[in-house]
Order: sequence, then C-alpha cells, then structure tokens
Amino acid sequence: MSQYEDRRLLAELFAKEVSTYVATHPNSQKAHQKSQASLVNGVPMLWMAKWPGPFPVYVESAKGAHFTDLDGNDFTDFCLGDTGAMSGHASAPTVKAVQDQIAKGATFMLPTLDASRNAETLGARFGLPKWQFTLSATDANRHLIRFARQVTGRAKIAVHDYCYHGSVDETFAVLDDQGTTISRPNNIGKPSELNTTTVSLPFNDLAAAEKAFATGEVALLLIEPGLTNIGIVLPEPGYLEGLQALCVKYDVIFALDETHTLSAGAGGITARDSLKPDAVVLGKTIGGGVPVGALGFSEELSEKIANSLELESIDVGGVGGTLAGNALSMAAVRATLEEVLTPENFARMEQLAVTWQANIQATIDEYQLPWQVSRIGCRGEYSFRETAPSTGAEAAAAEDFELGQFLQLHAINQGILMTPFHNMVLVSPDTTAVDIEKHHRHFRDAVELLFAK
Repeated sequence: MSQYEDRRLLAELFAKEVSTYVATHPNSQKAHQKSQASLVNGVPMLWMAKWPGPFPVYVESAKGAHFTDLDGNDFTDFCLGDTGAMSGHASAPTVKAVQDQIAKGATFMLPTLDASRNAETLGARFGLPKWQFTLSATDANRHLIRFARQVTGRAKIAVHDYCYHGSVDETFAVLDDQGTTISRPNNIGKPSELNTTTVSLPFNDLAAAEKAFATGEVALLLIEPGLTNIGIVLPEPGYLEGLQALCVKYDVIFALDETHTLSAGAGGITARDSLKPDAVVLGKTIGGGVPVGALGFSEELSEKIANSLELESIDVGGVGGTLAGNALSMAAVRATLEEVLTPENFARMEQLAVTWQANIQATIDEYQLPWQVSRIGCRGEYSFRETAPSTGAEAAAAEDFELGQFLQLHAINQGILMTPFHNMVLVSPDTTAVDIEKHHRHFRDAVELLFAK
C-alpha cells in the first residue's frame, strides 16, 4: 500500500471522476449494458472489467497514437494495446501488407518468403540465427519450456518473483515470506503446486540464482530483462551479465522474454546491453496489431532441439498450432519491422519518453511526493514509493488500487488512456510532443487535487 493517507478525499475525488465519466460516455454505457446479455461480465475478456469506472470505453476507430470512442471523444493513447499497438494504430505499411496478403490467402500450413525474411531481420537485431513463429509470446514461452526440458532432461524452470510471461502455467509463481516458491495469489485453477515445476527468484539477487542452479534441477531461466508487469523494476549494473555467466556455469538455458522490453530499442535489452542469450521471445508488437509471437535460438540450442526430435512424430509434440507462422502474420511482421519499428523511430520514441519522465519527476519534486519514476526506452512508469524498486516484491508492496484507479479515470476524463492497472505509458512512432505535454497537464492537475498546497 502506498503512503497516501487521505482516503476520504480520494474516495470523493474518484466519485466526481465517475460522474464526469458517465456523463461524457453515454454510448459506451449503452453498449456495455447491451453486452451484459451475451458476454461474461459484459466484456470479451474478464480483465477488461477492471478498467476504472462502471463500464469500459468502447472504441470506434484508431489511427496512430489516437483513437475515437463511440461518443466521439478523442483520446491520446499511451496504452497502445499494452505494447500490441506500440507501432501505432493502423500504420500505413502494416495495413497495406495485411490487405495485400489477405487478398491472396491468410493461412496455408505452408511457409511464405516473409517468414525467412523476418527471421533474418530479427537475427540481425538480436544476434540469434534461428527463429520460429507462433501466435503469441505466451505460445512461444510454452514451447521454449518444452524444448528446454526436452534437451536438458531437467524438470524445473526458474523465473523471477512477480514476473510476467503471459498465461504460461509454470510462470505464475512467487515467493512467500519464507522464500518458498508458491502459486501467485488469484492464479485461476492452477494445475499443480508451483514448486514442483518452478523456482521463483528475487530480481537482482545473483546468490539466489546460483543456489537454485546448483541443485541441477533447473532446465531454463526465463526472465524479462527488466520487470514490467508489476511496475518497472530495472536490473542493477552487472545483474543480467551475472545471470548469463551463471547459466553458462551450470548449463542452464538463458532466455530473455523481450515482449515488453522491446521498448528499449529495435533489438531490445539484448542488443542494448550486448547480451548473449540462448533464446529470445517476442510477441505482440512486431505484428503491428496482428497476433504473432517469435522465438529465437542460438545455433547450439537449435541444433540440440533438432537432434532430439524424430521427423515421424514432430507434429505431435505439443509445440505449434495450425495458425502458427501464418502468411497474414508474417506479412504484418515484415512491414512492421522494416518500415515502422525502425532504429530511427525507436530513437525518437525514446527521446519523447525521456521528456515524459522529466515531466513526472518535476511534479514529484514540486510536490515532494514519496513517488518515483522509471523508464525502459520508450516505456515509462511511476510508482507509489520513494525509491525505485529492486525486486518484484518491493514493487508489489507499493501498489495502491484505489489511488491507481483515480489516476487512471482522471486521465480518461482528460482524453488520455494509460496502460491498464498501471501508471505506465508507451510512446509510439506517431506520438508527438503535444501528446506528452497533454499527459503532463493531466498528471500535475491530478496531483494538485490529491495534494493541494
């Protein structure tokens, strides 16, 4: 829980924002009321019910860094589909590639030239020569775990406390107060006790990692090189390099899930920090809004995988699906990587995020708030603690649901959409300095309401 103490004022401010929201979104409210008859909780996915206010915004159309809702309200979108649209909505090159391909067929269970072209582009950016494609990063992570167990003969994987790797069963693990791996709270219908499949490690703790690897039970270390879904938690100097060295020492596969940390640049933190992982996972962003995931391998790991499989039964091993690597996804990836998510665009996106971070810090300093702000490339987030967290548990302890809901709804009423359930922004190639300043005004105004001098 954060250090904000005036809960009565917070409740009053939130109630006012709800009244404003209801008054300015009548068509979204009608759409939500109608959807109650056919959708669970009135939404296509349960977590959408968690958006602040009595109903979510319903989108009419989107372009670049903006979208329009059913009531004609214009929004500056800093959520961007929580990285799924980090390339901007309806980018012209991606739209054209998708239109051209779907007119020729969307999926064949056969390769197209775009697949190898995309693999070459990703190989150049991440330093890994061999690639496979899926429909999501979740799928890619599931497949990687199975491959790791296949080639090592070991049962367990290691992940970070409060990590995020999609909906992979083995990764919903955290540490209890005694340092034991347990299921993350509210893990829906967990299939088994998590300590039978997983070792959870505190972020920025090399000693804990070595202790886990020394047991000889760990096949794979699967990590975000910076935590992003519990708030941003940055690696301390030398931490990632230390993990890499430990994986070599104990023959553990070293894998980086860069689905969210691709915000660090065209080659993610892998390229930025000159890391040498055995595998890299990507998702969402590289398809410009079309579902896709990617899994890159070192030459050594790809050979081990290939040599462990029999061609006769390669289709029944629980890896891949009939839509994986489909022609439509591959066309979208080609256009998005080559024409939208370019190194030049990433540099501009990061510079805007630097300005955003400076604006947040200026307001924190002006009001002497016990808050901090962190950034990974074009992704930034502020949290309700005085210093940057060094572990997922520290970040989790600073969460304040009610305070976050107020700030989210205040932003929505100012025509700004943040990444849901976090105080996080993403900058796209289409985001402008005007958009950044708009967020600055919202944030300072909200802080003024909370901490009136």
